[in-house]
Amino acid sequence: MDRIRVPLEMMGAGFEFREKEDHAPFEITGGGLSGIEYDLPVASAQVKSSILLAALFSDGVTVIRENRRTRDHTERLMRVLDVPIRVDGLTVSLEGPGIEGPEVEATEWYVPGDFSSAAYWVLSAAARPGSRISIQNVGLNPRRTAFLDVIRRMGADVKVEVISESDVVEPYGDIKVQGTELTGTTVEGDEIPNLIDELPLVAVAGALASGETVIKNAGELRMKESDRIKAMVTNLAAAGAEVEETEDGLRVRGPVRLKKNVKFDSFKDHRVAMAMAILSIYGDSPMTIKDVASTETSYPGFWGDLRHRGAAVAF
Repeated sequence: MDRIRVPLEMMGAGFEFREKEDHAPFEITGGGLSGIEYDLPVASAQVKSSILLAALFSDGVTVIRENRRTRDHTERLMRVLDVPIRVDGLTVSLEGPGIEGPEVEATEWYVPGDFSSAAYWVLSAAARPGSRISIQNVGLNPRRTAFLDVIRRMGADVKVEVISESDVVEPYGDIKVQGTELTGTTVEGDEIPNLIDELPLVAVAGALASGETVIKNAGELRMKESDRIKAMVTNLAAAGAEVEETEDGLRVRGPVRLKKNVKFDSFKDHRVAMAMAILSIYGDSPMTIKDVASTETSYPGFWGDLRHRGAAVAF
């Protein structure tokens, strides 16, 4: 939790950790916050948002500088609510109204489907020639859809129809995929922050594609619900893939010929569990995934939708 603790303590908040330093559970004391200028040490929309939300109850101007563009859902939300937020390139600033917080009016807006959840179904068809799928009412925020750029670069036939687009609300629309043979690619640099949740799927796509797929500059994956680099390397190797772990990513060469009756370990990580489920539907024998209750974290209906896709799922 130090990534959140450091800037919030600079603003005047207090942290008391109950068990282990810089880890939950902790107690936080607010009130009397002041605006700060803060350079994000890592590209993290979560850290950026925590500072912006604190700034809503602080005195003075808060300025956040990013080193790479990250997701901007919080900034869009604040614009909808007429919060005085300014975005200038990689700099976000907000003048706080003090401890009483902002005055905002209730409003209504449409919340589209989560792109990170839709991405699993994109890959469920993309690497299988002859397969087709249509996914409706998906959020198409341009800072969320880098996975589509990557999968297209690998040769996928993906079409997007934008239904609604605006400067202040989330654009959304439909995604249509027709399966084809994929080829490997390299994912690195500025793509990573807007692809971070889908990188386990990129690793699976690499295992299904011809040639080598390389993921670089993704050390942040080691700081998620699990060490997702190690988790994906472990599972892909178990499936029979030629895969190598690197300090900030991995290399995988495909197409893999999936072993039979493989047992995968989710490492109690929802995204690892769902990524391995998508790889499993490309096999021709039952696959077992350990500890899948974690999928409730982000996608409670995943296993039912996987059945709808035609998979036989048993618990």
